[in-house]
Amino acid sequence: MAEAHQAVAFQFTVTPDGIDLHLSHEALWQVYQSGLRSWKKRLSRMKNSIKTGMYPATPSTWFVVVVAIMATRYARMEPSMGMIDKIRQSLPATEYLSHDSQDMVSSLLLATGLWLGLIFTLRNMLKLLLSYHRWMFQQHATISFTTKVWLMIMKLFHSSTAMLYSYQAFLPRLPVPAVKDTMNRYLESVKPLMDDEKFAKTKVLAKEFEQNLAPRLQRYLVLKSWWASNYVSDWWEEYIYLRGRTPIMVNSNFYGMPHGKLIFMPGGCVPLCSAQWERLFNTSRIPGIETDTVQHFKDGEYIAVYHCGRYFRLWLYHAGRPLSARELQNQFQYILDDASPPSPGEEQLAALTAGDRVPWAQARQTYFCRGVNRTSLDAVEKAAFFVALDDSEEGLEEDDVLGSLGHYAKSLLHGNCYNRWFDKSFTMVVFQNGKAGLNAEHSWADAPIIAHIYLADGNCKGDVAPGIPPPRRLDWNIPAKCQEMIAMSLGVARALADDVDFVVLPFTKFGKSFLKSCRVSPDAFVQIALQLAHYKDMGRFCLTYEASMTRLFREGRTETVRSCTVESCTFVRAMLDPHQTNAERMALFVRAAEKHQNLYRLAMTGAGIDRHLFCLYVVSRYLDVDSPFLKEVLSEPWRLSTSQTSLQQVKLFDFSKHPEFVSCGGGFGPVADDGYGVSYTIVGESMMNFHVSSKHSCPLTVSSLYTFNTIAQFQWLYGFSLL
Repeated sequence: MAEAHQAVAFQFTVTPDGIDLHLSHEALWQVYQSGLRSWKKRLSRMKNSIKTGMYPATPSTWFVVVVAIMATRYARMEPSMGMIDKIRQSLPATEYLSHDSQDMVSSLLLATGLWLGLIFTLRNMLKLLLSYHRWMFQQHATISFTTKVWLMIMKLFHSSTAMLYSYQAFLPRLPVPAVKDTMNRYLESVKPLMDDEKFAKTKVLAKEFEQNLAPRLQRYLVLKSWWASNYVSDWWEEYIYLRGRTPIMVNSNFYGMPHGKLIFMPGGCVPLCSAQWERLFNTSRIPGIETDTVQHFKDGEYIAVYHCGRYFRLWLYHAGRPLSARELQNQFQYILDDASPPSPGEEQLAALTAGDRVPWAQARQTYFCRGVNRTSLDAVEKAAFFVALDDSEEGLEEDDVLGSLGHYAKSLLHGNCYNRWFDKSFTMVVFQNGKAGLNAEHSWADAPIIAHIYLADGNCKGDVAPGIPPPRRLDWNIPAKCQEMIAMSLGVARALADDVDFVVLPFTKFGKSFLKSCRVSPDAFVQIALQLAHYKDMGRFCLTYEASMTRLFREGRTETVRSCTVESCTFVRAMLDPHQTNAERMALFVRAAEKHQNLYRLAMTGAGIDRHLFCLYVVSRYLDVDSPFLKEVLSEPWRLSTSQTSLQQVKLFDFSKHPEFVSCGGGFGPVADDGYGVSYTIVGESMMNFHVSSKHSCPLTVSSLYTFNTIAQFQWLYGFSLL
C-alpha cells in the first residue's frame, strides 16, 4: 500500500555492484517533523511545570521585583536594610567582579530571594484558604463575615493565567472522618429501612465494631492519609472497578449525549482537583485474569476508528501540525467510502471488551500478544480515543419521544455489543444522521468532556492540504478458536444488553427557576420526589445512592449521599396520610430538603460515611480479620442509584432562545438486579431530563412506570408547593 511505503525512510538492495540505497525524502521529512513535534511538547510541558510550580506568581513578577530593587539601589535608597551589603561581603573575591558588578549581583540575589519568599508565602496562604469549607454550609442571604472575607481574598487569588494543574498542590488532602461520627451517621441512615428488632441488632454490631476493631483499622487509614495524596481513590479504582470480573458494559460504563459538560466551579473562584483529566486521552483499560489495569500514554498522535466491521488508524498530525477540522472530515470521508470487507473475526472483535473480563484476558494473552494482532491491538489501545462511525440513525423523534430517546440511550450504552471498544477511556459515537454521543469507561475518571463545532452547511471550516496520507486499515489474523471466544463474549453481552429497560424523558412543566422561587434546593426536590415515587411503586423504602463529588480535595472522586433519610420518609408518609394538613406536610418537606442539603455538603467536604466504611473494610481484609458489621454494611444493595449531571453551559446560553444547545445529559445501567438507575439533568430554568434504567428480568421494576410515577410526584409536589 502507498501509505506503508511512505512510512519507510530508506530502502536498500544488494546488487553485484554493491548496495543500492534509496532514500525517501518525504519519509525522512516526516521523521524530522515528528521528532521536532515531540521535543516541542516536552519543552511545553517543562514550561507549564515551571509556571505551575511558581503559581500564583508568574515569571514576570520576578522581573518586576528585580527592577524595583535595582531602581531603588541606583536611586541611592536602601530599602534592603543592609541586606545587599551583607550579600556583597559574602561573595567570593575575584578580579572579574568590579564593585558595581558585585552590587548588581547582590541586588539580583536579594530580589530573587524576596521573590521566592513571596511565592512561598502566597502558596501557603492559598493552601490555608482552600482548606476552608464552611462556605458550603451557608445560605446566600446569611453568609458570615468570615466567609465574605474568604471569598474576597479568593477572588484576589483567582487569575486568568491559571492553568489546568495550577491549583493541584494547594488542594487539601481528604480527611479521615472520626469513627464515632461515621457510626452515628450510618445508624441514622439505616434507621428508616429497618424494623425495631433489626435496627437494635445493627446498633449492637456497630457499637462492638466501634469499640474493638475500628480503632485498629482507623490507625492504618490515618497513616495512609498522611502518606498518600488521597486515602480512598487508589483503593476505590482498584477494588470497585478494576477487580470486577463481570462485564463493564452496562454494569460500569456510562454514556453521554451531545453538548453535556460535566464540570462544576462554584462562584468561579474555587478550584477543583484536575487529576482526572490526565487520563482523558491515550488511555485504555487492560484486562487481566485477577484484576485489570489502566494503561496511559503521554502522547497520542492518532485515533482508532471503527466502521462497518473494519478498524482504521487515523493520524491527527501532518507535516508537524495537527490536522484541521476540514482535513479530519476528509479523512473520515475516506473511511466511509472504503468498501473493503472486514477480515474473519474482525467485525465482532470488540465483543471481547463487552463480555466477562477473564475470557477477554485469556484471549488477549493467547491471540494478541505477538505479530500483526499485537500491532493492531496496540494501535487501538494507544489511540487518543476510539471513534465508532455507526451506520444507524438515532435522535429525538417528536412523535415518539419516549421510544426514540430510550433507543438512543441504549445505543450509546451498549450499541450492538461489538461496535464500541468498551475498554477505551471513551468511545465517541457518531451516527449516520450526524447525531453523536459517547460511551465512557468508568475506572479512570468520573466524567469526560467532549465538544464539537460544525458550519451551517455541515462541513468543517478550512481547506485540505495536499499530500496527507489516508487512514490505514488495521490488519488482524483471528483464528477460529479466538472467534469462538468472541462469539461467547458476544452472547454474554447481548443477554446483558437485551435485559436493560431504558427510558429517557424530558420534563418541561417547570424547572430550577420555580424551585428556587420556593426556596428549595432543586436537587433535594428531585430526590424527595424519587423517594415518594419509589414508595408508591414498591410500598417500601430502600437504600438510596446519590453520587457527590469530592474534588475539593486532592485526587478526590466521589462520595455517597444516602438520600433516604428519616426526614424524607416521614414526609412521604405524611403525603400519603389523609389526616395530615398541608401546613404539616410543608414543614416536613422543608425539613427533609434541609436534611438532604446538609448530607450533600457533608459528602462534598469529606465527612461522608461510605468511602470511610469501604476503606475500613479494605484494611480489615489486608489484616485478614473479619468484621460482621462491615460485611453487613457492604452487602446492603443500592436498589435506587441516582446521579445528577451538572451542565456548565447553563451560564453560556439562554436555552429558551437556543434549544439546539439543550443536552439530554447522560445515564447508566441499574446497580442492583431489582433496582433502578436514575440520572437527571436540570437544564436552564424550565427543563429537566430523566434517564431511568432497570432490568426486564425483574418483575418488580418497569422503567417507564417508575419514570411516569416520578413525573406524577413532580406534578403533585408542584401543586402542593403552590398552596
